[in-house]
Amino acid sequence: MPNLTTAQAGRILLAAQGLHRPRIAAPSSRRAVNAAAQRLQVLQLDSVNVLARSHYLPLFSRLGSYATADLDALYSRGPRRLVEYWAHEASLVPPDLFPHLRVWQRRTWMGATSVPAEVRGPLEAGIGALLSSGSPLTAAEIQRRLGGDATRPEEGWGWRWTAAKRVLEDLFARGEIGSAGRTAQFERLYAPITTVLPDAALAAEEPDRMDALTVLAGRAATALGVAPARSVADYFRTPVRETRVALDGLVGAGALQAVTVDGGAEPWYLDPAVTLPRQARGRALLSPFDSLVFDRGRLQRLFGMHYRIEIYTPAERRVHGYYVLPFLLRDSIVARVDLKADRTAGRLLVQACHAEPGAPADTAAELADELRLLAQWLGLADVVVSGRGNLAPALAVQVGRLL
Repeated sequence: MPNLTTAQAGRILLAAQGLHRPRIAAPSSRRAVNAAAQRLQVLQLDSVNVLARSHYLPLFSRLGSYATADLDALYSRGPRRLVEYWAHEASLVPPDLFPHLRVWQRRTWMGATSVPAEVRGPLEAGIGALLSSGSPLTAAEIQRRLGGDATRPEEGWGWRWTAAKRVLEDLFARGEIGSAGRTAQFERLYAPITTVLPDAALAAEEPDRMDALTVLAGRAATALGVAPARSVADYFRTPVRETRVALDGLVGAGALQAVTVDGGAEPWYLDPAVTLPRQARGRALLSPFDSLVFDRGRLQRLFGMHYRIEIYTPAERRVHGYYVLPFLLRDSIVARVDLKADRTAGRLLVQACHAEPGAPADTAAELADELRLLAQWLGLADVVVSGRGNLAPALAVQVGRLL
């Protein structure tokens, strides 16, 4: 098999993900927002809003300043260019992926089976009638309208969701209802799936399981440029063994090429159409939920960063902070920054900042410029650096403010 160096594989990944070159200075158009989203194929959703909603950040990383309303319109107005469904996690994906994901992404852990059948049946019928006869509704609105057993908390695994919430999530996971968008409070707006998809025929498609997996594996491999089977599988959370079979089929068909990285025994799968830049010149702060950092093992292999999300780690045990973003500079990840948007005071707070080993001399200056751009995009007037982390003093000098 042809061999790539680790540096080459890293630059291919950056190019495939749209992070290999500087962003344009002018605000991006809705067309550019859609193109970037289609390139990635998945924008993970998450309710944490300490900095910004997670699905907004990857596009800022690639485009710079853009109107988040443009992204909202892509999945909340018809004909939708993106729809919400289970992918890597709850994510925005192109609508044509919906039937293929539905084959593999049924989340049985939602717990609807804990709702007794004599309650679940009437609830499903009631939910269907409500959604078919009116506007999209939140879970709270549906519970209020149904009343009775719909509002009774169910015992068992996880959150004490009401019976209606459990049934709603099960119907969503089964692909029988969809999300017409999100409220300002980030509540899902449920609607019949046929009204959410731009082509109602997609709701009726039932692709063969391996055909569906081949589509998903091909899309993930293209979005990643080059990756091992486990990384491709992780992109849409499909089984690794079956994904490897699909990838080998794509190699046999000439759609992908099997390569090695630094002569390793494990095959990596290369999109032959992807660019191999001679150098990478991009710069970006990466969300903890960015598709570039989905697979922590690949991140460490290609960029030497051991990265873990510490949101769920008790405060006294956190090493780098609560909401930590890796900082990409050219072809390396050179620092990690714990950020918080203080919207009341209009400040972007750098709560900790750590340089990676071997970070270049211009790391603090480049990071300061990136933080100013981020603050401007978020509508914050100031950047303030705390004293925590080995890069904080130098960054504070560049920013001009130390907390």
